[in-house]
This record gives sequence, C-alpha cells and structure tokens, in this order.
Amino acid sequence: QVQLVESGGGLVQAGGSLRISCAASGRTFSSDTMGWFRQAPGKEREFVATISWTGGSTYYADYADSVKGRFTISRDNAKNTLYLQMNSLKHEETAVYYCAVSSFRPLVGGTRLSSKHFGSWGQGTQVTVSS
Repeated sequence: QVQLVESGGGLVQAGGSLRISCAASGRTFSSDTMGWFRQAPGKEREFVATISWTGGSTYYADYADSVKGRFTISRDNAKNTLYLQMNSLKHEETAVYYCAVSSFRPLVGGTRLSSKHFGSWGQGTQVTVSS
C-alpha cells in the first residue's frame, strides 16, 4: 500500500524560503511521476510541479508558470523522498501542499498531467506565508 507523508510546512515571511518533503513508502517509485499540488482556502487544488522519469537516470521537471524560477522540485530515489524548495514565497501561496504519485509519464514539453492522473496522495502540509 502506497503511503505518502509530507513534512516541513510552517510559517514563513513573504520573501522567505521553505523546503517541504514527502516520504513515500510501499514500493519503489523511481520510475513514477511525483508531484506537488496546493490548495488554498476556498480554491481548487492546483498544480505546482512534477518530476518524471525519462529514462536512465534522467528526470524531467515541469513547473507552473507562477512558480518557475522560484521553486525547485527534486527527488532522492534512494530515500524514496520528494522535495520542493520554495524561495521568494508570496502571501498568496499560503495553502496546503500535497504530494502525489502517478504511474503516467508526460512527454517532455507535452501535455501536463492533471490531478486526475495521480492515484496516491498525502495528507498535506500547511504552508503559511505572512505578508
């Protein structure tokens, strides 16, 4: 049974940085797509970033336009852990951040996976950015 546990959320000032993590268990995830989504109060869950295996030891990272250049998604397959480094955080990025796993692999530069493609989800970690 796949289990995803997020950690590292908290309170940070606008302009600050935070790194959140997602520990995965239940099987090996090295060839799966792993991603981060977020949901703010009263809003729908939205895509943040995904990282997908493209063969060998190469992975493809895809980012929402709103976070490009500020957020970095990475993974440590030996530890079955996914990370999201968030820099220059904005107040409007206050949300619950969710980790998810998908067996789908998007083509590089192709159609982005949506939340519907992700079958396993964590419980989320709260990120609060004070203004």
